[in-house]
Amino acid sequence: MATRRRADDTRPAATQPAARVGGGLEALGAPGVREAAGGGPARLDAVLRPVRAGNGFEEALEQILQLLRLGLVPPGGRLPAERELAQQLRISRVTLREVLKVLQDQHMVESRRGRYGGTFVLPRAFAPDGSDELARRVAVVDVEDTLRFREVLEAGAAGLCAEGLTGEGGGRLRAALSATRGARLEDYRRQDTLLHLTLAELSGSRSLAAQYAGVRATLNELLDCIPLLVRNLEHSQHQHAAVVEAVLDRDADAAREMMREHCGGTAALLRGFLS
Repeated sequence: MATRRRADDTRPAATQPAARVGGGLEALGAPGVREAAGGGPARLDAVLRPVRAGNGFEEALEQILQLLRLGLVPPGGRLPAERELAQQLRISRVTLREVLKVLQDQHMVESRRGRYGGTFVLPRAFAPDGSDELARRVAVVDVEDTLRFREVLEAGAAGLCAEGLTGEGGGRLRAALSATRGARLEDYRRQDTLLHLTLAELSGSRSLAAQYAGVRATLNELLDCIPLLVRNLEHSQHQHAAVVEAVLDRDADAAREMMREHCGGTAALLRGFLS
């Protein structure tokens, strides 16, 4: 049932019980649905698309780096098979192997042979408190521009989803939300990214989805350097539920309003750590 506006034109919080933390962010309702490494609620083709002739190596490297920064394949997960990646990017397997060699040299992936082999994502190592890494990243990012652009894209995507959602799209959205509810604490940001990418994909605009993937990758570079705060995650979960509820109710105005509020919370958190 939809969350309705009060007489003072505010929306009450989502009605799910508060999140509980016990070695991870537990469910706000039913257990989460975990996706396979190469698929899930947000498809890889939101990021991987045919490269243009002339810059095949550079553009392929950019897209796979974006895929890794977004966490669409988690640490320990396996990238799609070389044949599949080469077909999606429309490059030769020779060029793809050159790209993967660069990522191996940067200790971002490793190649394993044998029956269960493939290219696997390695965990990323940061300074214990992340402060040095955060300072370095902030130096090369226009944070305010990134946050504003993110809000415009996210609010627009939420409104478009509400206006044109299909039955299949509703199922994908519910699955993505459910996966954030059941995520372990260390996996929460990846599942959060997948939920937002799903909304961008369901907007019906491939250009919007591609732009959002780029800005989200930049945002994740910053978020990865600040601590996970359980109280903030619980609040985010309530906001996620309210956004999804509004989309499923085909209430475009409410979907945009709740998404702007959600983006504002993330922006405030980042500004707090940056100040």
